[in-house]
Amino acid sequence: MPKVIENKIIEAFQGYPSFSQEELFRFYLQSEPDLNKSTFTWRIYDLKKKNIIKTIGRGLYVISYKPKYKPELSNNALTIARKTMERFDGINYALWEIPWLNEFSQHQTFNQMIVIEVEKEFEESLYYFLNDSLQIDFFLNPDEKQIKFYISESNNSVVIKRLISRAPTNKIKDKKTIIPIATLEKIMVDLFADDNLFHAYQGSELICIFERILNRYNINITTLFSYAKRRNKEQEIKQFISTHIPNFLEDIQYD
Repeated sequence: MPKVIENKIIEAFQGYPSFSQEELFRFYLQSEPDLNKSTFTWRIYDLKKKNIIKTIGRGLYVISYKPKYKPELSNNALTIARKTMERFDGINYALWEIPWLNEFSQHQTFNQMIVIEVEKEFEESLYYFLNDSLQIDFFLNPDEKQIKFYISESNNSVVIKRLISRAPTNKIKDKKTIIPIATLEKIMVDLFADDNLFHAYQGSELICIFERILNRYNINITTLFSYAKRRNKEQEIKQFISTHIPNFLEDIQYD
């Protein structure tokens, strides 16, 4: 099925609480006047397989498509990324920013904290290089005291941590620079696992963040649980979602 048709279906029915099989058939006839019912049945099957629509009743559907998350990077994050690649070309690292959470949280924050995670062998080297190069507060694997008395009181801190192997990351292109960033799946698990560093996003705030992320964006649940397992939090996160967002897991199959 041409991608352009799929996009038109999403655009046409996105705002509908539901639409019927007949409405969808009439939509197809606009571009395929000779479409027969047998071929149309395969069109529906294909849309379901691609998770563009889902059945909510006999002959009734809703759009199940959700966009991929594409955050914007701050000037500080771009500067840090460029500096990192200039000095440590080819290393594995990823970053993300606390302001990204404002889209999902109940309370908005002015905190501009950036989290950078880098492969174990380069943690200290990256910390000393960036700390000497930029006028920003950098913290390497901060302890509870640093978090409480320094990071929590700063609006522009940068935390450098070890990147866990096979952590889910994505890439953003800014002009000629390719910047590795944490995926939403990784951010969700890290918020849950690092409750000391992200103490402001626990309790009802964490529930709200999880719920809004799952409702708004295309989340790979296998990736989410796989990374949670690497952080020894798989069962806890499954229980957390099952307890606080039970409807989400009803139609999800995972190992």
